[in-house]
Amino acid sequence: MKTILLPTVLLFLTVAAQAQPAMNGQPQPAFQQRLQTIVAAPGAPPATVATREPANYLIRVEWKEPKGDLKFLEVLSTDGNFNLDTIQKTLVKINNYDIPVTLKFNGTLSTRSDEKGRLQLFLGRTVPYVTGSYNGMGASASYSQLSVGLSSTFIVTFGKPLVVQNDENGEISALVKRVKD
Repeated sequence: MKTILLPTVLLFLTVAAQAQPAMNGQPQPAFQQRLQTIVAAPGAPPATVATREPANYLIRVEWKEPKGDLKFLEVLSTDGNFNLDTIQKTLVKINNYDIPVTLKFNGTLSTRSDEKGRLQLFLGRTVPYVTGSYNGMGASASYSQLSVGLSSTFIVTFGKPLVVQNDENGEISALVKRVKD
């Protein structure tokens, strides 16, 4: 046990001593600067790291419902998460009651370059359905809602629409555009 403990303590002290700041009164250079200095040729100035300016992106999904008009949702976001919950205009009637259908559009945008990004998204809705009925003093029904939708991850080219789902009910496309200041 003592033979393992002594090397462990010595290793810890060595690492701790290396982590201490220099005692010459000058601050230690940041890790990135030290890395660039190591990589740069001797006597050459350190290389600069290119950084992208933060930007806003308009994320639009379009779909056509069977026997319906073109529908779309748009959100403005930057790199990171976005989330939109809203109610669809079309209502479902169950026993003369109008039941709303909710829409959900969320995901994550990660820019890869000035031209491309990675988009993970979920586009879905709640669909009400009858779970039971009662014919006592008047007809009534109980209902529940089922969440359905598309969840996918893909690479987008900014400004160019991309079909992400297509079947006999229509297609869903996504468009991500960088918003100019």
